[in-house]
Amino acid sequence: MSSANIDTSADLHQLYCQHHGWLQGLLRKRLGNLCDAADLAQDVFLRLLLKPRQFDSHAGARAYLSVMAQGMCIDLWRKREIERVWLSSLAEQPEPVALSAEDSNIILETLYQVDAMLRALPEKVRAAFIMAQVQGRPYRDIAETLGVSERMVKKYMAQAMLHCVLLEAEIDADDQAAHP
Repeated sequence: MSSANIDTSADLHQLYCQHHGWLQGLLRKRLGNLCDAADLAQDVFLRLLLKPRQFDSHAGARAYLSVMAQGMCIDLWRKREIERVWLSSLAEQPEPVALSAEDSNIILETLYQVDAMLRALPEKVRAAFIMAQVQGRPYRDIAETLGVSERMVKKYMAQAMLHCVLLEAEIDADDQAAHP
């Protein structure tokens, strides 16, 4: 596929026919699961459909597809780890917690969004936020651990809280759009 721009369904169909089997095999090796590999392979091509891309060569297309697939594998593993930790914390509750499938999905989606928000923060801001909000550590201890002033920790916390407020507004907007 030389200098082809994937901007028509015929171009995407050709790319799909040339690379789908290879991509699914690559994903199966990485994931060890044919069903997940098939799902992610389809998701890669769906992303290409939504955001067309130009490739200069067959090797260029495969390199791009491989990078996209690797990123999607990482996202899948991250989501599975979040789900595992959440289910483990539910199992540790003294009283059994019975949630509907819808409530479970809402909670997991919110956890995924919080994880994405935390990953978007600079490293020290994220570390300060987690130490303060999750571990309950005082700002003085956080400053010492991070090698910054207590005033800087306050700035980090303000930055993290702003991200939390923006995330909450985004979640509220999504909720209002879903339930007008």
